[in-house]
Amino acid sequence: MKTIFRIALLILVLTGMGLTEKAYATDGYFGVGYGAQNKGLAGAGTAWYKNGLINGNPAGNVFLGKKYLVGFEIFNPNREYTISGNPSGMQGTMGLTPGTVESGSKAFLEPTLGANWMLNEKSSFSATLFGNGGMNTDYKTKTFYDPSSESTGINLAQMFLGLTYSRKIAEKQSLGVTALVVYQYFSAKGVASFSQMSQDPTKVSGNGTDNATGLGFKLGYMGQLAKGLTLGVNYQPKITMAKFSKYAGLFAEKGNFDIPSNFSAGLAWELNKKWAILADYKRINYTDVASVSNEFDPQALATAPLGSDKGAGFGWKDINVYKAGIEFAGSNGWTLRGGYSHSDQPVQTTQTLFNILAPAVTTDHLTVGFSKQLGASKSAVHFALVYALPGSVTGYNPMDFDATQAAAGNMVPNQTINLKMNQLEFEVAFTF
Repeated sequence: MKTIFRIALLILVLTGMGLTEKAYATDGYFGVGYGAQNKGLAGAGTAWYKNGLINGNPAGNVFLGKKYLVGFEIFNPNREYTISGNPSGMQGTMGLTPGTVESGSKAFLEPTLGANWMLNEKSSFSATLFGNGGMNTDYKTKTFYDPSSESTGINLAQMFLGLTYSRKIAEKQSLGVTALVVYQYFSAKGVASFSQMSQDPTKVSGNGTDNATGLGFKLGYMGQLAKGLTLGVNYQPKITMAKFSKYAGLFAEKGNFDIPSNFSAGLAWELNKKWAILADYKRINYTDVASVSNEFDPQALATAPLGSDKGAGFGWKDINVYKAGIEFAGSNGWTLRGGYSHSDQPVQTTQTLFNILAPAVTTDHLTVGFSKQLGASKSAVHFALVYALPGSVTGYNPMDFDATQAAAGNMVPNQTINLKMNQLEFEVAFTF
């Protein structure tokens, strides 16, 4: 088994970044869950150590024992935008071509790797490699009339290496800390039309792929409140990343794209040896990051151009996420799972123009999954299926106005923008 794990490690290290090139997640741009077992529960499990090796509550790893995990995910994001209303053609406006455009590149692969070792009876150390999420679009059209590109879109991907120390502080209570090493990369095409609105016009679009690294950490606690009832909490502060210097004229703060802080709390109620019910609350603070949360306001571009500290971003709000899952440990080594997750909508109706590039508008997820123990060993295979229900946001184009109303001094939007998205995810993993 050690040989298998070493081979898997080598494969993932050599190819992992390429496989996650087009990552897209759905709690905003975070994953709805991490690892096949956790995804089967819609990401619920802050208080459930059994499925938490991959980016779970670091306090729970000490209860896992020695374990290795290798997983692969295939996901199918479907994204589109629809423009309604003809362009006004007024000087100084940017009316978009009416119609519906779908994003291409609809099937992606992402790997996951993890290992947990017991240091002694009271402490453990683990190492994990996983994709946190990202944003990606690839429209085969000149959405914003960029003459330098035949297509339009962005690509943001994030890969995390987590190193976790977990320790029991009592028989059924524990603390944990994860050191996070983060790598992310970004590219943009087809948005050079916004260069005239930037403080650094040559660093807005078409500059290839830029990358950035950062260091962070995550803290966790897990403890039994009563027989069968466990509480779990974890917190990850904002992670400061190096700047995307090639896109210093696009993102606020000269190319800054930090990772926002997030907090989770959950309860796990183990009814008996077979049934467990899980409930989680998660908070993602997108307003920590100016390039994500700053609003796009054409009237403010004169004093706050793209790339400046107050430059326009995607206008995302902080979101609350609510997750519930149920797990049934059946006979003959089978375990069945199901879950549901609901989040606030991060995309505001006034911010649909820029969010054509990042239409992360799904808010509801249904999940199912199962595990099967392989023979008499501790090895098992795990499956999860996640369906992000169709989500949509309709707003207006803030850069085009009704010509008749404008002549009368009334700046009335002339076009509506509708963003849509749904997604399917399938993941298989092996533990041994």
